[in-house]
Formats: sequence, structure tokens, C-alpha cells
Amino acid sequence: MKASIRRTSLLVVAVILLTLPTFAQTIKVAAAANLQSIITILQKDFKQKTNIDIDPIVGSSGKLVAQIKNGAPFDVFLSADMSFPEVLYKDGFATLAPVVYANGNLIICSVKNIGFENWERTLLTPRIKKIAIANPTIAPYGLAAQKLLKKKGILDNVKSKMVYGESISQVNTYITTGVVDVGFTTQALVKDPVNKTLLFWKLIDPKTYAPIQQGIVVLKHGGTNPDAEKFYRYILSADAKRIFEEYGYSVQ
Repeated sequence: MKASIRRTSLLVVAVILLTLPTFAQTIKVAAAANLQSIITILQKDFKQKTNIDIDPIVGSSGKLVAQIKNGAPFDVFLSADMSFPEVLYKDGFATLAPVVYANGNLIICSVKNIGFENWERTLLTPRIKKIAIANPTIAPYGLAAQKLLKKKGILDNVKSKMVYGESISQVNTYITTGVVDVGFTTQALVKDPVNKTLLFWKLIDPKTYAPIQQGIVVLKHGGTNPDAEKFYRYILSADAKRIFEEYGYSVQ
């Protein structure tokens, strides 16, 4: 009798489990710090289209790569460059070779109207005491800014004025709070409607620095999450590209 009841109970449980709706997994997305404002917009649009949630973790590209290599369970990586995702793919942490999803644009920016017609000369003047860039070893926008200053021939002259942020988002805080006189950052800062700070800025000629090609990869952990590929395809879609363009990125 007891054995019969036990078998019946197991059968009922099995039927319940089989008839339960299948719920989508949350996609864990490692996103470069320059995407801090736009990732929430992409998140909402993707959710509206697919009813799938993403859990964005924002940080400098270099630090996110270190976390991925140390076992962080991210499904998709949106980098601020191509070199970091290429390393992950080469080392076996990504399922497919990375592709470019957007190109970043570098700007020089300040809460002060310091004049940007000849910004190279302005940075050399005594009134500019602090210049913010992201840490060039872990943040691609910082590396682009450093190479730009070197190409302009003024890097050595302004090194004593440099203030390094751990990520581009920290640089943005330095700029918008007036902690620094000026900083190099992404155009997304001035395109973000959430930012209410009056900013003076100039778009740096893209020909004066290496293209900031931002790459996406589905990580090895994402291979167990079928929705990761859906988010990957969404980021490369026309709808996502329109959002990137609205926030100051260039897309193909």
C-alpha cells in the first residue's frame, strides 16, 4: 500500500514538473564602462522584444576580462575594444570570434568653457591643472586618449597633470563634478539625457587616433544559456544600432 502511494506521488510530481512553463534564464552581460548609460536602454528594448531579462555588470574592459578568466559566470561580453575579446577567444573563453558592434568616439570635455579651438595648447597652460583619462592599461578609451596626446606631442608635458580613473565612468564623474579641469571621454556622456550637467566639449577628429572598435563575444558560460545568442543577435540588429547611434556611437 505504502509503495503504491509512493509511486503515485512520484508520478504526480513528474507530471507537474513536465507541465510547468519553461522560464528563460537571465543573461549575465559583462559591459564596458562606457556603456553604463546605454546598457539600461538596450536592456529595456531587448526585454520588450523578447521578454528576456539581462543582468548587466559594468566595469572597465580589462577588469571584466580578469573576472572572466577567474571564472565569473558571464554569458556575453561587450568590450570597449576588440583586443580584449580577441584574447578571450584565443584563450578558449569565448565560443565564437568577436565581431564589432559599434565604434566609439572620443571627446575632450569640461564643465568650464575653456575653449577647445586649440585644445592642445590649452592643456599646456597653467590654468589647466588636472586632466582626466581612464587607466590606459585596462580601459580602451584611456589608451586612445594616451595615444592621442602622444601623437600630438604633448604627452610628456602634461603627464604631471594627469588624473587616472579606473574606468571611463569614473572619468565622467571627475568631469561632471569639476574635480578635474578637463577630461577625455566617450561622446555617450554628452548624448545621455540623464546627464543634466552643462558640459562644454569637442569631438576629437577620428583620424587622429586609432579607431575604437568595440567587440562582442558569447562566452563559454553562455553556451549553456540559449538566450545568450538571442542577445548577441539583438546587439547586432538594426534596432540596437539605432540606439547606439543616438548615444554618439558610429555603426556600420
